[in-house]
Amino acid sequence: MKKYMKTIKQIVFVVIVAAISLTIGSFIGGKQSKPEITSDLITQQLRSASELTTLEYLYTNIGKFENNIDFNGWNIPLTTKEFVLSYDGVIKAGIDLEALEVKVEGQRIVVTLPQATITSHVIDEKSIQLFNESKNIFNQISVQDYVDFTKVLKEEKELDLETKGLLEQAQEKSKEVLTTLIDTLTDHEYTIEFTA
Repeated sequence: MKKYMKTIKQIVFVVIVAAISLTIGSFIGGKQSKPEITSDLITQQLRSASELTTLEYLYTNIGKFENNIDFNGWNIPLTTKEFVLSYDGVIKAGIDLEALEVKVEGQRIVVTLPQATITSHVIDEKSIQLFNESKNIFNQISVQDYVDFTKVLKEEKELDLETKGLLEQAQEKSKEVLTTLIDTLTDHEYTIEFTA
């Protein structure tokens, strides 16, 4: 019985020592495995996405195309070609993370942010509808007319949204997203500042 109790005590002792060793080991291991926060580390982590889209704008647009055959600045009568075009589009805006610069200065992280730009502008081809197409035999509508007119409408839409502050909104949203990412990476131990 004494021998049996002695064996149980030895087993309990070994288990306790093992538990303490594991606890200390994991604590030390945890300390060692925590990466050192450097400018390169943060830059690498953020640039891995290459592009940060922070704003997506869905819209429906409609426009009227009209063209006449021209002779020395005069429109020739009965040569008008026209159509009305409607479509759905998606504009995305964000920043190029390749142009991002990060500096760690003590407990401060300074991020030099590139200016937000429109990163893509896509028209949903299935949504395109044509109305009031003219059938003028002297000045027929071509595929190029549709292509060129769509390009003009896209440029007008982008300019309109830029004047309404689309890129400024994307810039501010980029700061919010990057702040969250950096805070997650650094366990909220640093102050984050943005510069242009």
